[in-house]
Amino acid sequence: MLEHVQSTVPEEACGLVAGTDNLATKVYRVSNELHSPTLFRMEPGEQIRIFLEMEQQGLDLLAIYHSHPKGPAHPSATDRAEFAYPGVITLIWYPSAAGWECRAYWMDGSAVTEVDFRLYGCE
Repeated sequence: MLEHVQSTVPEEACGLVAGTDNLATKVYRVSNELHSPTLFRMEPGEQIRIFLEMEQQGLDLLAIYHSHPKGPAHPSATDRAEFAYPGVITLIWYPSAAGWECRAYWMDGSAVTEVDFRLYGCE
């Protein structure tokens, strides 16, 4: 994810995280068809292809990630309004003085709750 996020600046990156038993094993990059620094929309054909692959491999959708190249570190009003995957974590990558960081959120209607999670392989 980190490599993808860094490679798309100044545009928002977006993608899907899949796995089983709440353990992520696969990250899928998806093109941001808006090519925007403040908005994202996953390219629908890629998204469908990925969902079919996940189903064939017995993987669950665990998280959706995207970046906020200029912040904020939390879901924007647009993120909250357009969220369409109940039961799936939202990961937001954002720049900080220490480099790129990532936070996880549980979104349920208008409620947004930050949740604990661990990234491996980004140290």
